[in-house]
Amino acid sequence: MRRYPLLVIFVTIFIDLIGFGIVIPVLPYYVEGTRFHASARAVGLLFASYSIMQLIFSPILGRMSDRYGRRPILFFSLLGTSLGFFILGFAKTLWMLFAGRIIDGMTGGNISTAQAYIADVTPPEERAKGMGLVGAAFGLGFIFGPAIGGILSKWDINWGGLHLPGISVPLVFAGLLALANATLLYFVLPETVDKDHPARVSAAQGRWSQLMKALKQSKLAFVLVIYFLFVTAFSIMTTSFALFTMYRFGYDAHDTGWLFAYVGVIGAIIQGGLIGRLVKIFSEPTLVIMGALLFTLSLFAIPLTSPHTGLFALLAVGAAFAIGNGLATPSLTSLASKSASRGEQGGVLGVTQSVASLARTVGPLISSALIYSAVATYGADQKIHNMSDRSLEATFWTAAAIMLAAFLMAIYFTRRHASDSDSLESGV
Repeated sequence: MRRYPLLVIFVTIFIDLIGFGIVIPVLPYYVEGTRFHASARAVGLLFASYSIMQLIFSPILGRMSDRYGRRPILFFSLLGTSLGFFILGFAKTLWMLFAGRIIDGMTGGNISTAQAYIADVTPPEERAKGMGLVGAAFGLGFIFGPAIGGILSKWDINWGGLHLPGISVPLVFAGLLALANATLLYFVLPETVDKDHPARVSAAQGRWSQLMKALKQSKLAFVLVIYFLFVTAFSIMTTSFALFTMYRFGYDAHDTGWLFAYVGVIGAIIQGGLIGRLVKIFSEPTLVIMGALLFTLSLFAIPLTSPHTGLFALLAVGAAFAIGNGLATPSLTSLASKSASRGEQGGVLGVTQSVASLARTVGPLISSALIYSAVATYGADQKIHNMSDRSLEATFWTAAAIMLAAFLMAIYFTRRHASDSDSLESGV
């Protein structure tokens, strides 16, 4: 494994995810503030516009990275992210907010391109370890990003003729961070797709048909469906967990933030340090099965926790969730990469990220249809300690059922393709 380029990719994703995490606690307050007076529906559409653009453009950018190289696509995607944040931070009208999020979504396919870069510089037997770095960067970025966003939102900037209210400062800072990230990448990241690379040859000849053929393979189709179920369940959990802890335990945003940080640290340890060793012992399909089982059990157990079971039970459930996700996610990405030829890495991993974007749209829709109906039933000011309303519990049990389907599919996938293990290891 070429460690120096992987370190650069890790830093790139980490800085990028810090910028993304900064937006999480800031954007809803920013959009609904005194300047824009946006409705809750407009806020939802604003978030959805980003995911929809990623859904459409991730495979396009991935395929472009096959043709033109990983480095220029990563560079220009970070410039697009920077531009999107600057438009957000200096926005005067609602349409500028949408323009900023749409631009960021269109150019935000750098994760799939970074994964394709990892596939270029790692042998098949170390692919999951390399993909684990992406997960570790995600976890750490989501730990530090929201904290930085909350801190910076307290600062007003008055410099010369520039006045920037505190709620805008984190967005402008995220734009500067992305710009610095692009500059770092431009000067230190070597290109992996030379003129003779199979990806460039395939893309230059316009072989989208080869990409479509790769996507029709049963191995890759199974991986993408399982990955979709994973991310859907993950999105349901992350969308609903804060509301659940608020009404069941009486926690505020600060308390729940520490719980998410705890989950993020465990996930970063698994994906950043242990996944490579575990793959050598168990193999990717086995880790997907183990991760899906832990994920399923943790989601099922969340509604069983309460102030009577104590914080320890909630921490145990969180640990199981983090370990399950940490085992399965890089293993699934590795399997997707191995299911495609070297000439299709960018396109296939771009489609993988599109599947994730679709799941991140579906998951919140499911949770809003279930958990928010429970809140409406009880009223936003009522503390729910002894929950009798089944619709709130059904949110997590629905996610558990989705994960149970993923678990069963992972078992079927492993048995069906047991004879293909050699081809998976060779990356063909």
